[in-house]
Amino acid sequence: GSGGSDKPPQHQVFINFRGADLRRRFVSHLVTALKLNNINVFIDDYEDRGQPLDVLLKRIEESKIVLAIFSGNYTESVWCVRELEKIKDCTDEGTLVAIPIFYKLEPSTVRDLKGKFGDRFRSMAKGDERKKKWKEAFNLIPNIMGIIIDKKSVESEKVNEIVKAVKTALTGI
Repeated sequence: GSGGSDKPPQHQVFINFRGADLRRRFVSHLVTALKLNNINVFIDDYEDRGQPLDVLLKRIEESKIVLAIFSGNYTESVWCVRELEKIKDCTDEGTLVAIPIFYKLEPSTVRDLKGKFGDRFRSMAKGDERKKKWKEAFNLIPNIMGIIIDKKSVESEKVNEIVKAVKTALTGI
């Protein structure tokens, strides 16, 4: 880049996900695979360290692609859902490609906020005036062609499938 600029490197891919369970397993394999393919990744590692949410929302704006990984605990986190709202806004504007990944969840569970996933969302969003916007994001994102990981999936194969999808999306930008 140009000398002396403090701008972060272009984070081509932002990973939106919930939970220590995924960070140490699936997400860590995914990050490694993306980096091996020279794909710049930004992973939301800062939530625990008190990084302000605005910083993460700005990172989403600067990204070209977001991998939204929906897992069972996703809707416990207001951070995840606020990020999802931002992802929807950016995809609506056409500045971002979102690739939903359903980690041991049916897309319809996410879309319609069913079961425990929906119950957690309702208790997390209780009384929040943004609830309607959040529901819209859950309605929209799962309708995008995503990648489903279920109990029978070989996770390493799924990681490769995601890397391929990211590469395809990057060439289309």
